[in-house]
Amino acid sequence: MERDKGTVRAVERALDILLCFSGTEMELGLSDIAKKVGLHKSTVHRLLASLESKGFIRRHPQTEKYRLGWSVLELVSNVYQSDDLASIVVPEMTHLRDEVGETISLYIRAGKERIRTQAVESNQPVRRVANIGQRFPLYIGASGKVLLAWADPLFVQEVMNDPNWPKELSKSDFKNKLAQTRENGYAISIEEREAGAAALAVPIFGRDNQIVAALSISGPVDRFTPEAVKRFIPAAQKTATLIGKMLTR
Repeated sequence: MERDKGTVRAVERALDILLCFSGTEMELGLSDIAKKVGLHKSTVHRLLASLESKGFIRRHPQTEKYRLGWSVLELVSNVYQSDDLASIVVPEMTHLRDEVGETISLYIRAGKERIRTQAVESNQPVRRVANIGQRFPLYIGASGKVLLAWADPLFVQEVMNDPNWPKELSKSDFKNKLAQTRENGYAISIEEREAGAAALAVPIFGRDNQIVAALSISGPVDRFTPEAVKRFIPAAQKTATLIGKMLTR
């Protein structure tokens, strides 16, 4: 019984540590975390080591500060596929689909990938087929650029330093594209991931103006004319703003 109580107490303390990162602070030092949870640094260090081994916490090699790890993002991806979220976003995505006539998708970041968590397909005979749950690299496609454009700069650098980064993709050009995405408020991709396909994506912001997802319009490249894109941009941004407000209620 005492052992069980000790295990429960350790779990509670580990969860308290994770909740330290629920505010606006991206990184915390060992002393900061110990102060927040009211525990000795040695105890916090042991718990952080366990959380780090499971991928829920990661430590910056230079600053020695801690931040949330990829395992948390994997859990978040499941949350964003829940029925509750679907009841919020799918009606708005359907309305956008009916307005622009193309496939609408919702992407979130999970580690160094993006996952399509919701999709409403176009009713047109020739259309993009969007499979929910598909994963794609962040460095390819409009949604990937949007998710990186408003991400933490240290994370962006991690993605660009990944061994899987395509050699043919210029890092300096990619940084410029991210800057352009932030300036414009949207990103466009033409046949980046798939021949004959194009996409436009905009950010969805949650609490504290943090990006939580990317909303995209995709379809055959021949329908993404300059006139069509000019019409898609305000429609997508309006829908993204509505979804963002719903998520922060």
